[in-house]
Amino acid sequence: MKKVGLIVNPVAGMGGKVGLKGTDGLAIVEKAVMMGARPEAAAKALIALKALLPIKDQIELVTCSGPMGEEAVLEAGFTPRLIDPSLLDSPSLEEIPKTPSSEEIIKSPSPLRGEGRGGGEVSSLWSTLPAHTEAAAIALAKEPVDLLLFAGGDGTARNIHNALGENTALTVIGIPAGVKIHSAVYATTPRSAGELARQYLQEGSLPVRQAEVMDIDEDAFRDGRLSARLYGYLPVPCSGSLMQHLKVGGAAAETSTLEAIAEQVTENMQTEVTYIVGPGSTISPIMEKLGLKNTLLGVDLVRDGKLLAADVGERELLDFIADKPAKIIVTVIGGQGYIFGRGNQQISAAVIRQVGKENIIVVATKEKILALEQNSLLVDTGSEEVNNLLRGYIKVVTGYREELICKVQ
Repeated sequence: MKKVGLIVNPVAGMGGKVGLKGTDGLAIVEKAVMMGARPEAAAKALIALKALLPIKDQIELVTCSGPMGEEAVLEAGFTPRLIDPSLLDSPSLEEIPKTPSSEEIIKSPSPLRGEGRGGGEVSSLWSTLPAHTEAAAIALAKEPVDLLLFAGGDGTARNIHNALGENTALTVIGIPAGVKIHSAVYATTPRSAGELARQYLQEGSLPVRQAEVMDIDEDAFRDGRLSARLYGYLPVPCSGSLMQHLKVGGAAAETSTLEAIAEQVTENMQTEVTYIVGPGSTISPIMEKLGLKNTLLGVDLVRDGKLLAADVGERELLDFIADKPAKIIVTVIGGQGYIFGRGNQQISAAVIRQVGKENIIVVATKEKILALEQNSLLVDTGSEEVNNLLRGYIKVVTGYREELICKVQ
């Protein structure tokens, strides 16, 4: 019987929909909660775990208690074996700062807690710090497990790398649940993570490669500066379609090409339509063409040539576009191909559903599109219904009166 380790970082991705661009640090987690953010990582881990149900009788799941894995495992229909809680005792939870308001909000019932498991029992997100993730990874490596699954973002991948070390032989698969996810240790979607894990465990013939662990300076990111750094490598199963590629910075695209894209988009903007303008340097010239200040790494709202709101979150977007015509302008992440689900979680599944696929404007240079290894665009909205809505083919504006038809998978 194969042993599979699972670690869930419950706070991963909570900053995305509220526009905080990450959740590194307790102060940011608290701010995200106060802004209405809710945990999402466990739900994404659940999606991955369900893909393992066909081999349920062939594996043993070893995980942490509560929101760090147990809740998702039980909800998926597995019976987990839990890590000894004493292994995660440092740092002491009593040392974690709380405020009365955040304590009340954070200790709300978990959406994954099943009926009959303690009635009104609640779990605290404050029980998970980087040190807990690292301690869990060390404990699971000592089992040893045959595969380590972890749900989080780039910060979580760094924690796993710190714990296991550069020369670890333990194969890992990241379940994408964070905001940024530059690292190549993550599967393309939570479902892909589970499918790849099943193939690796069941077939046993997948080769393993060393994948990059990347992270950015979140404080700089919130100030509109992107500063990424390579922290090391972790072994992952090889799969061209199920594992995402390393995010790469775009080569300096011709200024004239970006201006041509901006000219095409602004020329076709309609009156009395709200435009949700996503992040990215490809989109910046559109705002410049309109004479508006833009949030390079955030989401802005424009209507009739005026800036309605800057750096908004999901809640504000839904309020602004309620019962009003709207369009979304997004670009393609270089090297990966994502148009939704990486760095623009504010444009959530709910927002996309309301706007409609026909009102999505994708912009990118031809060079960026042609450089994609998988030859298609990717989406990971957190909703399989919306992912399916977006799949198929979509136009990409690549210049003035120039378009490519690209497949979305």
